[in-house]
Amino acid sequence: MSESKKNSPSVRFVDVDSEWAGQRIDNFLLRELKGVPKSHVYRILRKGEVRVNKGRVKAVYRLQAGDRVRIPPVRLALPEQPVQPPRGIQDQLEHAVVYEDERFLVLNKPSGLAVHGGSGVSFGAIEALRQLRPTERHLELVHRLDRETSGCLLISKRRSALRSLHELIRQNRVDKRYLALLAGSWRKGSRLVDLPLRKNTLQGGERMVRVDANGKPAETRFTRVQRFSRATLVEAELVTGRTHQIRVHSAALGTPILGDDKYGEAAANQWARGLGLNRLFLHARSLRFRWPGEKHDIKIQAPLPEVLEKILDKLK
Repeated sequence: MSESKKNSPSVRFVDVDSEWAGQRIDNFLLRELKGVPKSHVYRILRKGEVRVNKGRVKAVYRLQAGDRVRIPPVRLALPEQPVQPPRGIQDQLEHAVVYEDERFLVLNKPSGLAVHGGSGVSFGAIEALRQLRPTERHLELVHRLDRETSGCLLISKRRSALRSLHELIRQNRVDKRYLALLAGSWRKGSRLVDLPLRKNTLQGGERMVRVDANGKPAETRFTRVQRFSRATLVEAELVTGRTHQIRVHSAALGTPILGDDKYGEAAANQWARGLGLNRLFLHARSLRFRWPGEKHDIKIQAPLPEVLEKILDKLK
């Protein structure tokens, strides 16, 4: 996407490239005019001050490659200085890429790092990655992981790739597998949990998810990997992708994830801390999907963090 100025230094003309093709003009303007109230963006659209190829367009117009967008002069809020992630976080992310091509990359996200800033968090993995790679203009989160969860985090490098990956997720064609260490010893080898989930926000603003007959459909397939005397290592396959789904479903079975301060058991967590577990034992181990038009699946794995490997060694 290129820009030029014409007649007035305050008027901008933006040439749309293929990466922005298909985006609605209102969403495009909201991104280009950060700091401008949404109501004002829609006002300049209605008044015809925004032109595409010299003509008026409605908010629902979808941009095409080669379009020239005229953006009128508007008063922008002073840009905030981005928070600089600590050097240690940047070093971690530099070495956390487990797969990359021209379309997307996959990070082995560390536990304790949010995927994005907000809600009292000044920065997350995506903001830190954008600062590490300032020339990559289209880095976007494809999905999310809980802050306490480590493992595969998919990030697109092109808008066209983001659209393709979102479509694969909508069609349930992305296989996501997690490793979790649960309190208690399982005798069964496999369990399918099909319990609807509903999000609730507590008075203090904390988000909790509960099993609720009026909630959204949620399905998790658990497979036992290794059984210990007081714990079970399982692989969890997400059939749906609800917030906190694995954590709530495992707790509903009576075997919550060890190290889970929100949905877990205090006594079990205390025992796990005695083994050296100071985090949630939930790791997004693998992603598998087939890119549209290709003949073979893309398979990506993120190694289990050393701290979790050590816990398993102690249990063995």
